[in-house]
Amino acid sequence: MNTLFNTFGLLFRDALSQPARHSTSGFLSGWLGNGKSAPRSKKEGKVYIVGAGPGDVELLTLKALRLIKQADIVLFDALVGKDVIAEIPRHVKREYVGKRCGQHSMKQQEISAKVVELAKAGHCVVRLKGGDPALFARTCEETMALTEANIPFAIVPGITAASGMSAYTGIPLTDRRCAQSVSFITAHFQNPEAWPDMPQLAKNVASQTVVVYMGLSRLSTLCEELKKQGIADDWPVAAVENATSPQQRVIEGTLSSISEQVSHANVSGPTLLIFGKVVESRQLVNTSLLHNKQHVSAI
Repeated sequence: MNTLFNTFGLLFRDALSQPARHSTSGFLSGWLGNGKSAPRSKKEGKVYIVGAGPGDVELLTLKALRLIKQADIVLFDALVGKDVIAEIPRHVKREYVGKRCGQHSMKQQEISAKVVELAKAGHCVVRLKGGDPALFARTCEETMALTEANIPFAIVPGITAASGMSAYTGIPLTDRRCAQSVSFITAHFQNPEAWPDMPQLAKNVASQTVVVYMGLSRLSTLCEELKKQGIADDWPVAAVENATSPQQRVIEGTLSSISEQVSHANVSGPTLLIFGKVVESRQLVNTSLLHNKQHVSAI
C-alpha cells in the first residue's frame, strides 16, 4: 500500500512540474469560439449529367428521379418530355438550354460554360438530357469543360430513344431471322454540310438494322443515296415520331415511298428512322397497357 501511495505521489509531482500545454481560458475560448463563428468552408459544387429517357416519364430511372429532386438547379434539353420536367420540385430552379434543328436557345459552348459557372458557385447541378447521355448528346464537350475546371461530375444513363421506340412500337432492333446486329447513327455532324459514308451505310442497311437519329430533314436524300448504292426500292423503312409518348406515330413504308408518306403525315416532332427487314417483324404490342396509370392493389 505504501508503495502505491509513493508511486502516485511521484507521478503527481512530475505532472505539476510540467509546463501547462493548454490553459483553462484557452480551452474555453476555443470551445465557445470567443463569441465568433468559425469560418464556414465553401460548399463544393458538383454536376450530374442525367439521361431523361425517350419521353415517357415512367421510363426515368430511380437514380435520375432522386437526383432531380435533390438538385439546386436543373438545366434541361429540348428532347426532355414535359412530364419529366413536371417532376422537378418547385423549389429547384430550372432552365431550358435546348437545341433543335435551327432553333438553339444557347450555343453548346455557352451551355458548357454555364454548367461550370453554376458548379463553381457551389450548386448541385443536374444537366438533364433526353435519352441516354452516351448517345449523340455532346456530353464529352461538357465533361471536358468540367474536367478543365476541376469540378466533380458523374453520368447517369437513361433509356435511349431507339430502345424505347422498339418497345413501344414492337419493331425489334434485332431478329435472328434477318438482323444479327444493329447500328445507331446520326444524320447530323459537327460540319452541317457533312454526310455519312454512304457506301458503308448501304452495306450496313443491307445486312443489319440501322436506326438514324435526327434524320428527318435528310430522309429524302438518304433514301435516294441508298438506292444509288444498290439498296432495293422496296427495302423496309419506318419513321417513328415522338417515340414512347401518347402522341407516338409510326409510319411504315419502303425506301421509295417513306419520304412522301412522312411529308403527307406532316411529321415534325423528334423522329427516328429505322432501315431494315426488322420493320416487317413488328410485334403487335398494346401501348394502352404501357400508358395505363392505374395501379394494381397488393394481394
